[in-house]
Amino acid sequence: MDKAAENSVAEGTRVRPFYFQLWFLVLVGMAVGIALGQFDPALGARMEPVGDAFIKAIRVLIAPIIFCTVVHGIASMANMAKVGRVALKALIYFEVLTTVALIIGLVAVNLFRPGIGMNVDLSHVDTSSVASYIEMTHRRTVTQFLLDIIPNTFVGAFSEGNVLQVLYISVLCGFALSWMGKVGKPLVDLIDVASRMFFRIVAIVMWAAPIGAFGAIAFTVGKFGTGSLVSLGKLIVTFYVTCIIFIVVVFWPIAHWCGVSLWRFIRYIREELLIVIATTSSETVLPRIIAKLEALGCDESVVGLVIPTGYSFNLDGTCLYLATVAVFLAQATNTPLSTEQQIGLLAVLLVASKGAAGVAGAAFIVLTATLAAVGTVPVESVALILGVHRLLSQGLTPTNLIGNGIATLVVAKWERALDERRMQEALGGNVK
Repeated sequence: MDKAAENSVAEGTRVRPFYFQLWFLVLVGMAVGIALGQFDPALGARMEPVGDAFIKAIRVLIAPIIFCTVVHGIASMANMAKVGRVALKALIYFEVLTTVALIIGLVAVNLFRPGIGMNVDLSHVDTSSVASYIEMTHRRTVTQFLLDIIPNTFVGAFSEGNVLQVLYISVLCGFALSWMGKVGKPLVDLIDVASRMFFRIVAIVMWAAPIGAFGAIAFTVGKFGTGSLVSLGKLIVTFYVTCIIFIVVVFWPIAHWCGVSLWRFIRYIREELLIVIATTSSETVLPRIIAKLEALGCDESVVGLVIPTGYSFNLDGTCLYLATVAVFLAQATNTPLSTEQQIGLLAVLLVASKGAAGVAGAAFIVLTATLAAVGTVPVESVALILGVHRLLSQGLTPTNLIGNGIATLVVAKWERALDERRMQEALGGNVK
């Protein structure tokens, strides 16, 4: 499995002229998309299917890659207690970091106060566009979320593409194969071969990333354009600055503890970051980030458990978004929020941010559900940011990706499952 991951990453990191490297081609695609959306907004908005096609092409590979990675990783481990230990350490880290993200988001929005002075009267705002989101929040509870982790059928976990359901099935299969010993080894070897095939498919599909980035960016600029940037510009700037502050203030010292230069790590995953910025979906690079972290020296079993779980429980960028936008809406509608009420909001967000994992548009749905649960800020006010949600997502998704990458390094080092010599070689561009 490690070999498959290395081969997949090597496809994108082999030395070649910069203008043939994926990161540069993605940048070109984004630049062309921005130009098209700016000069011909109608045509740019019609490019949405191009971006969606790329996202779908990657999403179809996510479930089998998670299954193969997790099953092979667990089945190859001699100590089953390690699985539980890794999971527990990951969840503790996730909870601490998401709490810190929510606190920083609340502090930043109270300092920058982007909604002050807007004086929005909701009676003059069309809220019909968010009616479906408000209705959806009534069907999403913590209990329902926990029940949804268990799929209705074995195959259903794969057909629905729910990451937590696939992880649940994968862990069970991994334990079962491990306990079967030599009898199960042929199937473990077959899964290893299958994983190599899927990583090869990812390497092929990723060369469509520049086209996907072009379509996604052209749609965003063409549909929302500069008008959205002007009307809610202060919120967008505040949120982007908050994300940068969080990355520097929180991730930098954590990366330093792991023996990693944060800048070198970001450079190492620059292609994946550009893709998630363009598509506003971190799922599009899930297979590649798994491969890259294994090539970076993280143990396969750690990567297989931390990354899929982190995609649901370690959404630092999403937490920054939730805290920032919730208080912004209160400021914009002149809704008073005391310190105690904001602390209560934070407590609800800690739970709610885990409750919509695997749901499309999770950040917006969680925001709506939180405002409905707290009852202080008018839930209809979410209509104010519906038009710029995609622009905000271009800040939260790369933050989520960096956060999950750093989380994997932390748990791997904590578990003494990180090959630091290999990591330094990879960060220097020498993947062997």
